[in-house]
Amino acid sequence: MKEQVTIASREFALSNLEKVLWPEDGYTKGELINYYVQVAPYLLPHLSGRPLVLTRFPDGIHSKSFYQKNAPDYLPEWIRTFSWYSADSQRDINFIVADEPATLAWLANQACIEMHPWLSSIHSLNYPDFAVIDLDPSKESSYRDVIDIALVVKELLDNLDLRSYPKTSGSEGLHIYIPIINSYTYEQVRKFAQVVAALVVEVLPQIATIERTVKMRGNKVYVDYLQNALGKTLSSVYSVRPRPGAPVSTPLLWDEITQVTPAQFNIKTIFPRLQEKGDLFAPVLYDRQSLDQACRKLGVSL
Repeated sequence: MKEQVTIASREFALSNLEKVLWPEDGYTKGELINYYVQVAPYLLPHLSGRPLVLTRFPDGIHSKSFYQKNAPDYLPEWIRTFSWYSADSQRDINFIVADEPATLAWLANQACIEMHPWLSSIHSLNYPDFAVIDLDPSKESSYRDVIDIALVVKELLDNLDLRSYPKTSGSEGLHIYIPIINSYTYEQVRKFAQVVAALVVEVLPQIATIERTVKMRGNKVYVDYLQNALGKTLSSVYSVRPRPGAPVSTPLLWDEITQVTPAQFNIKTIFPRLQEKGDLFAPVLYDRQSLDQACRKLGVSL
């Protein structure tokens, strides 16, 4: 069953709106589409001008999924794309760039649950706009461990006179963004983030690790600095995640980080928070900082 819709002058068809994507909760594809259209004013500034990697779940969150980098042949002509040659796959990849609500609705109609933008924009691909620390818990670690590590990250960054902005991953972890002037290469930013991550592990060696091999991490939280690389992505702020409850990656205030849990924020519950607090992640887009002084303090040569 198809339904023609018009969103901001874009007319296209939606299909199978009653298809359940979250079996435990009964949330449908129609509700996913509605979420992305409603959240578009908050989400689109964080996606605008960035190549997107998408995760599609055509038969729901417990069925087969796949990453989509290359835009499909049937992409509407009004959806913006960006072509980039991938040395790894030795081919041009035609990335989708989401700049308008209709694009989000069309993608959600393809059962694209997750939105993963690059850390750099198409205007300066080799120079990221943020340094990121991804706190990724193991099965045996607790969310309290994640919080304790995040607070040490914040204290370290505060001591370096760097402002940082946390968000839930939408799963069990936290993402910490440090917006920077985009004059540093990915390699330079990764070098800085590696030193920060290593220092955090020195402070909390019993619960934090930078060990890359999953089976070697034990019950520790992985302090991941390796996402600071060209083409690597994290789930966007306000992206839905393919987990029971349909959780949403949500920005937090540092002073509330011990009081909330990631499961509190989903495609239904996030809107009152947005109406009350607005986009807490907006500063990530304009609060540009130099890493020079911080690197001098750390003894890091970029």
